[in-house]
Amino acid sequence: MIEVVEFEQQRRRLFGIAYRMLGEASEAEDVVQDAYLRWRSRPAAVGTPAAWLTTVVTNLCINRLTSARARRERYVGPWLPEPVATGNDPAELMERRDTVSLGFLVLLEKLTPPERAVFVLREAFDYTHRESAEVLGVDEANARQLYHRALARLGEARRRFDVRPADGTKLVERFIAATVEGDVAGLEAILTEDAAIWADGGGKAIAAREPIFGRSNAAHYLAGLASSPRAPAAHLSVADINNATAILVHESGDLTAVLIPEIHDGSITTIRAILNPDKLTYLRTQLQPLA
Repeated sequence: MIEVVEFEQQRRRLFGIAYRMLGEASEAEDVVQDAYLRWRSRPAAVGTPAAWLTTVVTNLCINRLTSARARRERYVGPWLPEPVATGNDPAELMERRDTVSLGFLVLLEKLTPPERAVFVLREAFDYTHRESAEVLGVDEANARQLYHRALARLGEARRRFDVRPADGTKLVERFIAATVEGDVAGLEAILTEDAAIWADGGGKAIAAREPIFGRSNAAHYLAGLASSPRAPAAHLSVADINNATAILVHESGDLTAVLIPEIHDGSITTIRAILNPDKLTYLRTQLQPLA
């Protein structure tokens, strides 16, 4: 029983690490469960359970990322991370909430698995280079090199996700109103000139298989959704998803899409839409108690 309690005390933090590493909530849950089984069957007592479990989870994620890369290269259309609710429980994903933004997780796809591990541990969980080195089983100099290589790969783009816009909710409400009304001019007024739409249907839901670039193209595409045969049955609401004000689309009571706008300087720069039903499973379970 004590062993179970010790593990449960670490579960949220472990999920937070695994989700940031993998960008997939369902896979992160599997990793945490695998870590639990290893915890129960370990041959000897562990002096520091948190460190031991972090090492297990991180290395399980590194192994999974290697095979995930191949799957994502064969993915139908753009691949986006699985969305998770972040507004119900401030401790849900632990530590720096900006590091679970969809844009940030997409950015992490540029990194190799070891680079991603070191970057996540340091940026989201304040691990030192020495602590990261112990988790990965490398020397401190190597861990430091991995971190700086990650910084170089990500460049200035990572700074975009440091602050959550205070006007996010009002802007998203304007976006919803303009989309529902098919108001092209209204949409163009809140989109940046280089706005982009990325839709993840995974071949299992109707979605644009190529990104849509440019203010005019994006506005006309969004306005066109209002005339879709499915539009009258769709119910739109807002929720805190991946540390952003997002739009939930329900049809006949079922969650069918999540749209997460990325906002900078009072305008929407990117809209990421997750429609693949498999990627909405975890979020459905999170939202179920609220239904």
